[in-house]
This record gives sequence, C-alpha cells and structure tokens, in this order.
Amino acid sequence: MCGRYSLTNSKSKEIMERFGPVQIEFEFEPRYNITPSQQVPVVINQNGNKRLLMFHWGLIPHWARDESVAHKLINARAETLTEKPSFRESFEQRRCLVLADGFYEWKKEGRVKIPYRIIMRDGKPFAFAGLWDTWLSPAGQRLNSCVIITTGSNTLMETIHSRMPVILPKNMESIWLDSAYPIHKVKALLKPFPSEEMSAYEVSSLVNSPRKDEPACIYPVNRLF
Repeated sequence: MCGRYSLTNSKSKEIMERFGPVQIEFEFEPRYNITPSQQVPVVINQNGNKRLLMFHWGLIPHWARDESVAHKLINARAETLTEKPSFRESFEQRRCLVLADGFYEWKKEGRVKIPYRIIMRDGKPFAFAGLWDTWLSPAGQRLNSCVIITTGSNTLMETIHSRMPVILPKNMESIWLDSAYPIHKVKALLKPFPSEEMSAYEVSSLVNSPRKDEPACIYPVNRLF
C-alpha cells in the first residue's frame, strides 16, 4: 500500500518544467510526511488542459451517502479496479497524477517495523497513478478527492513490502490523463516501476507520526541501496 509520501519541491517553475505545460492556480508548501485525509497536489486533464489542483486524499465516490468512506479508500488495487464500484467509473473517466518525490514504507524486522523512503535515483519528482471524483455534500459543497493506485512490488520494493504505488513513466503521463484513450491500453500502464531507476534508504521513526512534517523526516539514517 501507500500510506505516506513526500513532495519537498514546491517551486512552480520546477513543477512546470517536470509536469508542464500545466495551469498552476496556487502555491503550496514543501511537504515531508503527507498523510491520508490531507489536501494533496494533483494534475487533472480538464477540457484538454492540464490543471494542478489540491484534492482530499481519500476517495469519496460521487454516489456516497457521506464522506466517512474516504478513510477506507486511500489506495486502490490495480488488479481489481474494473471490479470495484468505488473505482470503476473513475478509472474510465477521471484519472489523475498525484505528484510526489518519494514515498515511505515499513519493513518488518522481527517485531520492529523500520521506515524506508523510496525515491527516484535522479532525485526528481514523479507521479503516482491516481483516480479522482467529486462529491456533493448535503449542504451543497463540492469536495474533490483522490486515491492512489497500487500494484505488486518490483525487485527493490519486495525486500521492504509486497506492494508499491503505481509510478507512471514521464512519457506515459499524458496517456493516463486522456479519458479517450482505450481503457485496455491504459490498464497496461499499471505495473511496477523499474527497480534500476529507484533507490531506497532507511529514515527516522519521525515519519511514524502523522503530526511530524519536517525536513528531518527525509534524512537518511543508513546508506542508500
């Protein structure tokens, strides 16, 4: 699964260079320990234009009775997207990029869980494959929300955890956002990212607390591998 991640670079120029052309409508702060239920930066395709918006992490399908379902829907398994009512329609019509530059996973060593941060070898931002929806509250308020898709682990990640978020290659991001693209070809993108382009390192137990969101969360306490 993916329950914590980071986006430490919030400079509009660099975000534009990596994900542009994209319409950026707000400034956001560097984040070192993003947790479910928070507002997160995502890119969507709206009428042929890419827009960077802030969505609630935890999907609330438009047909949901209330927003309490969100805490259960932070991740969606790639293998069952077309089977689950919570995800099926969004997978076909409302796909998004969830921006990140690293994510955390915990490795079991006996009775202890050791936190690791997983990044690209070049240190640059990347995008998780995500889905989104808009829910209308009984009071008439619109709430945009998203979910991160997961798949089986690659050879790097399987030493830490059995699953990992789907990370999209840069040249496939536009296809992911295109709702007109054949869905069977889109589904083919939902596979583990190449291990050789990633690295992982142990980090402090600070990330265990959702209240901690500071640079020390990403500092290595052991060597890269």
